[in-house]
This record gives sequence, C-alpha cells and structure tokens, in this order.
Amino acid sequence: MSLDYENDNALHEKLIEEVLSHYPDKAAKRRKKHLSVAKNKQETAEEGQVVSECDVKSNIKSIPGVMTIRGCAYAGSKGVVWGPIKDMVHISHGPVGCGQYSWSQRRNYYVGTTGIDAFVTMQFTSDFQEKDIVFGGDKKLEKIIDEIEELFPLNNGVTVQSECPIGLIGDDIEAVSRKKAEEYKTTIVPVRCEGFRGVSQSLGHHIANDAIRDWVFDTTEVAYEAGRYDVNVIGDYNIGGDAWASRILLEEIGLHVVGNWSGDATLAEIERAPTAKLNLIHCYRSMNYICRHMEEKYGVPWMEYNFFGPSQIEASLRQIAKHFGPEIEERAERVIAKYSGLTDAVIDKYWPRLHGKRVMLYVGGLRPRHVITAYEDLGMEIVGTGYEFAHNDDYQRTGHYVKEGTLIYDDVTGYELEKFIERIRPDLVGSGIKEKYSVQKMGIPFRQMHSWDYSGPYHGYDGFAIFARDMDLAVNNPVWDLYDAPWQKVTMPAASGAAE
Repeated sequence: MSLDYENDNALHEKLIEEVLSHYPDKAAKRRKKHLSVAKNKQETAEEGQVVSECDVKSNIKSIPGVMTIRGCAYAGSKGVVWGPIKDMVHISHGPVGCGQYSWSQRRNYYVGTTGIDAFVTMQFTSDFQEKDIVFGGDKKLEKIIDEIEELFPLNNGVTVQSECPIGLIGDDIEAVSRKKAEEYKTTIVPVRCEGFRGVSQSLGHHIANDAIRDWVFDTTEVAYEAGRYDVNVIGDYNIGGDAWASRILLEEIGLHVVGNWSGDATLAEIERAPTAKLNLIHCYRSMNYICRHMEEKYGVPWMEYNFFGPSQIEASLRQIAKHFGPEIEERAERVIAKYSGLTDAVIDKYWPRLHGKRVMLYVGGLRPRHVITAYEDLGMEIVGTGYEFAHNDDYQRTGHYVKEGTLIYDDVTGYELEKFIERIRPDLVGSGIKEKYSVQKMGIPFRQMHSWDYSGPYHGYDGFAIFARDMDLAVNNPVWDLYDAPWQKVTMPAASGAAE
C-alpha cells in the first residue's frame, strides 16, 4: 500500500522510522544518521532567501554486507576524471576485470578518430596474472607503454590507473612513469587510485585531481596567449554531448572556452588551464579540488554553474556574465531573450502532461540537486533526493534547491530505496542502471540519470527540450497501464469443487 502523499515532515519522518525498524538495533542507529527530511531555515548570507537544511551524515564507509550503489576510487579516477580525456591512453593497470567492466560505460562523446588520435572508447590493460602478483608488474607496465608508443604514435600521453593489487604489492608506478616519460619525451601520469582507497569513488576524484596538479601543471612550457574572456569548463564529461551544449551558450555570450574538462578534452587544454580568467565548475564533487588549487596558486577564480532547465540557465548565465562586466552582461541578456520562445514552447507543450508528477532521485555527482529545478520548470515535484558519494558541503548546496519536507537519503541501501519507492509511489524515479530494472518491475517509470538513458544532451536550452520529451515518454508511456505491481494484484478465489 502506498502512502497518501502530503509534502510534510511528519509523513517522511514516519516512513524513515518504519524502514529502520526492520534493521538490527546497531545497524538502525548507524543508518538513521544518513536519512532525514529537509527543514526550512533562514539563510543569513543572502537577505530574505529561504533554504532547506539537509542534515545527514555523509562520506563514511558503507555498512559491510549491505547492498550499496557506490563506485570505488578507480571508478572515480579512470571512469570520471581521466577516462574522457581523448588524446591520452589510459591504462587499467592490474587484472583485466576492472578495465573490462569500466570499458565505455559512460557516453563521453568526443571528436576524433578512434585508435588514431582519440582513445576514449578503447580498453588498455596490463592484464595481471598470478605471476605478476607474486613477482611484481613493473616490467609488464614498461612493456605495455612500449607497445602503446609503437602502435599508437599519435597519442599525446599515457595515464596509469592503478587497480587494487598495485597498492597491495607495492609496484613503483611512479618510477616507471618517470623512466618512460623521459625515454619517449611525453607525459605519463601515474594515478594511485586503487579501488580500496577511501570510502567511495569520491577519493578517486580527489586523487585524479592531485595527479593533474603534480604531473601535468607546470611540467611543460605552454605556448598560449590568454585572452580576457578565456574560461575553463570543468567537471563536464560531455555525456550525450552536454559539454558541447554548454560551450555553445558560453561562446554565444562572448566567452572563449579554452578547455573542457574532461569530456572531449585534450591534454593541451588541461596544460593551459591556469591561464584562463575563470573556472566554471559543473560537477562540484569531482573537480572542486583542482579549482581550489588553481585559485590558490594561479589566482584563477571559480564558480559553480547549472545549465539544467531554463530557470537555472538564466541564473547561471547572468552570474557568469556579471563576473566579466557590462559587455558580456548585455550579450547574456540577448541570448536569454533569443531562447525564450523555445523554452516557452517546451513548457507549454509538456506542462499539462507533467504538472504535479512526483519524482524521486538517487544519483552521484551533482545531479541530485542540479536537475531539481529542471523538473520544477515542467511543473514536476521532487519528493526525495540523495547522493551515492556526497560530502557535507554537497548537502549544504542541496538545501538551496529542495523544499521543506523533501526526503533526503545518503548512500541509501537497496532495501531502503526500494521501501521508500514502494511506500511513496512516485510517478518517476531517476537513478542509475543498477536501480533501473528493479524499479520498472515495481510498475514505476524510470530514467537513467547517470548517462541519460542513451539520450541527451540535457544541458542548455536545446537540451531542456530533449529532457522534457524524455520525461514525458517515461511518465506517460501507456505500458504502465498494462499491468499492476505484484502487491496490487487481486488473488482469484479457488474453485469450489472439481469438475464433474
């Protein structure tokens, strides 16, 4: 039976208590810290602005034995930060499994010829065997770098993405990288992103950022003359073409994007990044570390932006333009006005079909907060949201997006998420591939919000039109009227007697 939904604190607090009651006392006590309901408070930094408080515990180890949806440090480095850099070869250093599982799992679009000057969708692995664990894999790493340089001479660099055994046996990947970088006069970056490090893929992001700082910045002379409107787009992985959509808008208002990190990125774009006048960070969780470093060392300021849905696009364009002054501000207003007809048409078409529909989100990175207003632009309502690997400052930022009474969950277990969905019965769930089919079997529409379910882009004004279409296709698909969820089926009475 589903809840008679009302957006109040008591209802969701009661739901949390109900779910926790099925845990052993010790597990319930630990998980309670990760589940909450957003409560309004007055924000003092901006007069009159009301934000919500999302007070949950985050960034600690998952309970052993409980199904979690997190990735590991290797996933955070290879799968997110380094993997989309197109003109570098990224070696999965260790057994074949991690490289195979992470092969082309994200839709990081790029321009280039695969196998010639772009390598994003290719898999390179040192394919550790038992003897490599016993005797070490340094020589094998040297050999694979030699083979890469022979087979793919147009690559502009190599990264070594360490899997768990590398840290356990103590291979000196730094020494090998220095030796081969000197031999081939190229950039080779060792990344200590063994999967067992940290509590989630978040530490992998941090380690990857530190590798950029230590092994890329200031290692070569950059022959680039910076312009007054140069910006970096950081933390946009070009899933379904998102970074291209963002770049179009930024260049329309008069800015020059000198680098996309790391979707459709080249090593040269990263090397010249410190010359930019502003860093625009999309995925705060994965790339705030390098932005803070560039601000401290090179004096490059940074700001977070959001290009999901027209309300946030307008706010972000105005905030970005304000940094550069009246000329860019004027152009930004012209761009906003240019697309107003498009957004009005999209909202007019889909608002009657989506208004009042309730959505639950559970994703990584920035999406649990950034996409909220895109749904609201279509008249939809977020009733629950949470992160797989957030930190406390992510939940502080979420407070600016969610409304009082929103269910908040951190590193939610499979059991918790299922029970929340079962009891709230939202009209749509947005999460990852691991949750997709179990939710659909519950008779609830689903969109894969890690990689846009093979659609996209969702950024920008054109992306908003695609986003609205996809949500409508999911929610209003007639297939959901063709069967009932198991708990809604009526049991037929048994026959009264055998046929004569």
